[in-house]
Amino acid sequence: MKEKVAEVLEKVRPVLQRDGGDVELVEVSDDGVVLVRLKGACSGCPGATMTLKAVIENLLVKEVPGVTKVVGV
Repeated sequence: MKEKVAEVLEKVRPVLQRDGGDVELVEVSDDGVVLVRLKGACSGCPGATMTLKAVIENLLVKEVPGVTKVVGV
C-alpha cells in the first residue's frame, strides 16, 4: 500500500511545489492511517489543514484501497 500512496502523492506534489511547498510520506500504518509531513511554505501555511484534508486525504482515500485517513506530523 505504501508504494501506491507514494504514487498518488506524486500527483499532488506539483501543485504544492508551485506554491513553494512539498509533502513527505512518513509512514503508512497497517490500519490505513497515512502520516505525511508538509514542508516548505506548506508547513506553516494557514491553509495546511485544508490542503491535508480536502486535497491529500480525499485523493488517497479515493485512489488507494485501505487508506482510512491522513494525519500531518
